[in-house]
Amino acid sequence: MSKIDNIRAKDVAEALCIHPIMLYRWRMEIRNGTLMSKPKQINIDPKTSTELKRLKELEREHNLLKEEHELLKKAIQHSLEQKKKSSNL
Repeated sequence: MSKIDNIRAKDVAEALCIHPIMLYRWRMEIRNGTLMSKPKQINIDPKTSTELKRLKELEREHNLLKEEHELLKKAIQHSLEQKKKSSNL
């Protein structure tokens, strides 16, 4: 590449399984400071922020309840199978 002798950008791109244009583009973006720029801050009003936190908590609780529901269904199925086996003896 530009800082290393005898290494072509095309060879590096091929080794990384990317198109050489992407490598050139990333190099240009690093030089311009756009590739490593910090994410922009988004101003969210406190009410929306509170609602987003609550939504995240509800989604977490919902996923937990779904897991518990699946576990209970499996336990009931297992119990029914055991009951059926014991009644056949």
